[in-house]
Amino acid sequence: MSRRRQTVWVALAGVAAVTLYAAFAAVQILVLNPLAAAPGLTLDEIHARMSDEGESLGPSMVLGILGAGVVLAIGVAVVAILQKSRPLVTAMCFLAVLTGGTPAYFVASFGPGMALADTFMISGADASHWALVLHLTSALSLLVAVIGAVVITLRSPAAPALA
Repeated sequence: MSRRRQTVWVALAGVAAVTLYAAFAAVQILVLNPLAAAPGLTLDEIHARMSDEGESLGPSMVLGILGAGVVLAIGVAVVAILQKSRPLVTAMCFLAVLTGGTPAYFVASFGPGMALADTFMISGADASHWALVLHLTSALSLLVAVIGAVVITLRSPAAPALA
């Protein structure tokens, strides 16, 4: 398989991975965490209680923040393909985007977490442990990106010494 074709496949896989990460983050913020924060209530009951208190999960803001990561991933894919990047470099770029998933998750979940806290008089922290999957994915992405940087460095020819 040609290097260009490999880059295209890595780019497609990268966009898919970032999209899945963002979709799972949205489900965590908008469904799983509210259900864990208010056990025994349905999602409709949670929304009704929040509405009575003048609060909302702010789904459009959550989806907008997480969607920005998907747009970034598409941009990375386009640039990698047009610049004929090496597949390993392309993969590392997507790993960097996934590493940024934890900070993006924090920003996207802050408002909904505080709205849940204000409505149900609980902590604003995640009540659902499913967020750990996202944080672990970001941490592993960072680790693999660092390993990839070492591999690229070791594969590159040595630079000439400066006099």
